[in-house]
Amino acid sequence: MSIPTLLDHVVIAGPDLAALVDWFAERTGVVAAPGGAHPTGTANALVALTVDGRRGPQYIELIGPNPARPEPELPETFGISTLTAPSVQAYAVHPADIEATVATARAGGYDPGDVSDLSRRTPDGTLLEWRLTRGENRRIDVPFLIDWGTTAQPGLSDIPTIELVSLVRTEPDPAPLQAILAAYGLGDGVAEVVPGAEPGFRLTLRRADGELVEL
Repeated sequence: MSIPTLLDHVVIAGPDLAALVDWFAERTGVVAAPGGAHPTGTANALVALTVDGRRGPQYIELIGPNPARPEPELPETFGISTLTAPSVQAYAVHPADIEATVATARAGGYDPGDVSDLSRRTPDGTLLEWRLTRGENRRIDVPFLIDWGTTAQPGLSDIPTIELVSLVRTEPDPAPLQAILAAYGLGDGVAEVVPGAEPGFRLTLRRADGELVEL
């Protein structure tokens, strides 16, 4: 089992947020807490993660279309517009210096994208602000970088928890993606890439009853 040491959060996306929350609860026994809405037409719900019995800043973000969005089209964020069912779509890591990590990756041959500002409001109206990279061509098999600045990291808020056992990326040919991840210079801060029949993320959680659940 493997966990990225710099993991910030795991993104599970779906075409309907309420259905996604129900899907997660059915499999894990945990009902995600409402998070808030984004300017991108999405909304989320959150579950904090524990590692080896310790509460950390890591969390799971369940994200889907904001039911209150004005436009009828599904947002493209994290490939939501193409999804027909929930899927572990991406993950974020929080390096000590986001700008320096971007520069290192570019020097190594991969462009994570510029660092840009994003925000959302919690259900009680609190404004959360952070900075992140959006990746080359918005690809989501490579982690995006995030910096919360002075905003409290959502994984430490008063939300339900579940234990994280492992997060890895499967690829029929791991070498190309491994080379991109090496450009970050973050070592085991990013997810391990392992051989697998289909490309995708493999997220393993432990329920309160001890049962392992793979999403």
